[in-house]
Amino acid sequence: MLASNTPRRRFANLAMVCLATVALPAAPAWAQKTKTKHPAPIAAASSSFTVDIPTIDAVDSNVDEATLRDIFSGKIVDHAAALADLTAASITIPEITLSGSTLLDGVQTEGTIVFSDIVLSNVVDGVAEKITLGGATTDSHGSTASFDAMSASTFDIGGVLGLYGLVDAGGQSDFKTIYTDLAFAGGSIDTPDVQCTIGSASVAEFKARPLKHSFADVMAITSAMDQNQDPDPKLLGDFMRMYVDMLTAFETSPVQFGGFDCAGVDDQDNPVTFSVAGLEMGGMTPGFYPSFTIDGLDIGVEGDGHVSFGNAMIKGMDLSGPIAAIEAAPEAIDEAWLTANGRALIPAFEGFSFSDVAVDMPDPDAPAERIVGGIGSFDLTLGSYRHGIPTAIDMNATHITADIPADTQDEQLAQFLALGLKSIDVGFAVDALWNEAEDQIDIRDISVTGADLATLKLAGTISNVTETVFGLDLDAAIAAAAKIAIADLKLDILDQGLSDLIIAQVATEQGTDPATLRTVYAGLAQGSIVSILADAADAQKLGAAINSFTSGKAKSLIIDMTAKAAEGLSLEDFYAAETDPASLIDKVTIDATAK
Repeated sequence: MLASNTPRRRFANLAMVCLATVALPAAPAWAQKTKTKHPAPIAAASSSFTVDIPTIDAVDSNVDEATLRDIFSGKIVDHAAALADLTAASITIPEITLSGSTLLDGVQTEGTIVFSDIVLSNVVDGVAEKITLGGATTDSHGSTASFDAMSASTFDIGGVLGLYGLVDAGGQSDFKTIYTDLAFAGGSIDTPDVQCTIGSASVAEFKARPLKHSFADVMAITSAMDQNQDPDPKLLGDFMRMYVDMLTAFETSPVQFGGFDCAGVDDQDNPVTFSVAGLEMGGMTPGFYPSFTIDGLDIGVEGDGHVSFGNAMIKGMDLSGPIAAIEAAPEAIDEAWLTANGRALIPAFEGFSFSDVAVDMPDPDAPAERIVGGIGSFDLTLGSYRHGIPTAIDMNATHITADIPADTQDEQLAQFLALGLKSIDVGFAVDALWNEAEDQIDIRDISVTGADLATLKLAGTISNVTETVFGLDLDAAIAAAAKIAIADLKLDILDQGLSDLIIAQVATEQGTDPATLRTVYAGLAQGSIVSILADAADAQKLGAAINSFTSGKAKSLIIDMTAKAAEGLSLEDFYAAETDPASLIDKVTIDATAK
């Protein structure tokens, strides 16, 4: 049922609501009680709108009622100067009704939006001490919505008009407050297929500076881009510079939103619930797109599946690099420029994270089975970007859990079942950083952990990693990468029960005692190591450590390998070891400790 309407029909309904919502600020040519035909942007044959304002009560206003009626009917551009200088003790509009219709593929869609109790209080030189909207309702094609009160303080009407170049901003280039204390009380949406309750929202402050492109320029460039799938270089350059201008023109406080709670049915009439406890968008600053956080995401389909997240965050994005590249670009941006500067246009994305994930749903590859599990936490943090490449990576996950189906066909999962495990609980970490001062990559942690099984951790240093590796010259980067070498590696193995399970399983299969089997395996492991390393000075120490670990006397085994040559082990060294593994022995120093 949620997908029962055709996509084009649903788009017409959505377009009806969207067009109605933006009608007052964005359509200066619309006049009260006047229907004007406009070509719809996508496939609509025609559309028309009517604005009805029964009464306006203006107290001590320096703008007459007829002009105010024109302004609130949409003729903002025509009266921008008067609106920017508006002074009034109060302006009260009990109701504004916007009615419209669209004709798409021979289907007429009609809708109405009603704004109630609009009040501007103590307006002085275009700045309202407070502006309130008592509420709004919409009705379109069997779907309704109701929005509760909205208000804002120190609303600078002239500042908004100056932002888009509709009035002279007087040479202003710095940021000024457009409004403070924006508050939205919430609302609800009701359609034949879904019903939603919407929570409250708030923003402490919004600041802006005048755009370098006028409202007319923005509309003209945007319209030209919409009509050209392959825009010419000059138009593309104008569009990208306009976009950059907008990315650096706004500054906000964090946005708080109380979430929503929806219930409906899917295309097979199964009851569906979808809810979010809360959302927050971080403060926007020039050239930086803020983080976006969702708390308490919950999706459920009755009799089918359920997915929930305790928290999910899309981290911030630094756009200063791409902005600088576009600002330095030629007036006409062609394909050759885009190809040459593609890496420079990659923003510095800081990563994402989520936690407390729970999943219970059918396996898409085996409908008779279910995927049941969760993730305690996951975090990806990226930083220190160099030409679009993050040179600092920190990724970790904890408690990735899953039940193992009793009849699994997966070979690795079947091995876990054979060891007596009915579920898995694993985690991993990757933490590496390019050390520019030393021309090396510090591998601080690459590890995998299985709860009550084992932990394997690798750390080390990759040397001769110069800045050229991250450079824009691809041939030079490939040549530099070929000179990368391994200076040292450290492997740390912690046995937390895995060897006991393996030895017990093998002992059962062979009909022998686990303790006896451990002793045999420990001796074989020690002998093999000593034989491989031959006369190497560290052979006996390494063999003894592995014997102690394999026998179960020690639960931790640490192996350190350091290249003897200052330049480290090169790719050529490893290529040679493919045919002669012993060739590496004389090139490294190995130390081992068992605890």
